[in-house]
Amino acid sequence: MPAQALITGQGDARRTLIVVFLRGAADGLALVPPLEDEHYHRARPRLGIAKRDAVRLDDRFGLHPKLQPLERAWREGELAIVHACGIEDDTRSHFEAQDLMEHGGVVAGGWLGRYLRTRPAAASGALTCVAVGKALPECLLGAPAVTVMQNFDDFVIGGRTPAFQTQLERLYAMQRGQLGEAARDTFDALVRIEAMRTTVYQPEHGAAYGRDEFSTGLSQLARLIKAGVGLEAASIDLPGWDSHFAQQGQVETLAARLATGLEAFRRDLGARMTTTTVVVMTEFGRTVEENSAFGTDHGRGSAMFVLGGGVQGGRIHGAWRGLSPDVLERRGVLEGYGDLPVLNNYRNVLAPILTRQGTTAEGLRTVFPGYSLEPFSLYG
Repeated sequence: MPAQALITGQGDARRTLIVVFLRGAADGLALVPPLEDEHYHRARPRLGIAKRDAVRLDDRFGLHPKLQPLERAWREGELAIVHACGIEDDTRSHFEAQDLMEHGGVVAGGWLGRYLRTRPAAASGALTCVAVGKALPECLLGAPAVTVMQNFDDFVIGGRTPAFQTQLERLYAMQRGQLGEAARDTFDALVRIEAMRTTVYQPEHGAAYGRDEFSTGLSQLARLIKAGVGLEAASIDLPGWDSHFAQQGQVETLAARLATGLEAFRRDLGARMTTTTVVVMTEFGRTVEENSAFGTDHGRGSAMFVLGGGVQGGRIHGAWRGLSPDVLERRGVLEGYGDLPVLNNYRNVLAPILTRQGTTAEGLRTVFPGYSLEPFSLYG
């Protein structure tokens, strides 16, 4: 009864991948500023993060001060960063870039959906994959099964009418094969979700989630992981990063939400983080130079974060060539400045993560067809 195993607590040994998408093109140079690069401070006289304010990471980079809650994960070796990261296409359209990144290139379906299809056939329970939000994200197109929900209240059948659900259970009890298994799987999931919905949640290990939707979504994912329902993959968005105007306040607010949510999630899971990986990505970065509206415009390279079990944390991975004029793409108004180039393709960050999750080399070719992978050494 492999499907039932996903809902009976035997999912505890499974690895879980959480994909956080920062929609709107998050400014990697604000989140992870190159503090010692004079070109950075010259291009951003008003928006640049001062050395005295940043959370120092190493002899080149720091974190935005509002990301300070993540410093502990960095010091403990559970947070890795890849800078100058993104897609190979130079589009600066949010919609095109998001589609390309979430599909894994010009290909049908989403990369995360294809990953789930490389997993064993049993990995298709009602709570194997969850998308926190109102709609199915493009990265999960083609997944064997996905539950889309904003909160546990959304996971219901028949508007909480017990008689209706009982009748459905009796009807599907007569079914055999995959349909019957899927139905029983779903009803078992409903029981688990109802128990969580009606219980006041107490995060563990002193974790303190924020009151925003992002933190709420992460706390629900933490509960699912702890419940051992077999959660293998989940997606959650933190939108609003399109910072053409008044960027400072906008980024401060969103960076605080990101860091508070991720650190609470990490603390809450405790030892379960050894089998949990969180990857944070965005469609592209922002221009190196600030604009006249105290913001930044659509650029190219940004930063990715990898948090969780086994990662070689406390390190900036991948290539970095600085911000000198000869390195940048597309010149800006300020002499010599343009866009941070993409030196590190996002697929090469995702590949070692999926390998850790159990994907084979053949599976990776299925997930990212037509692309010659050069995976980073994110794990020891």
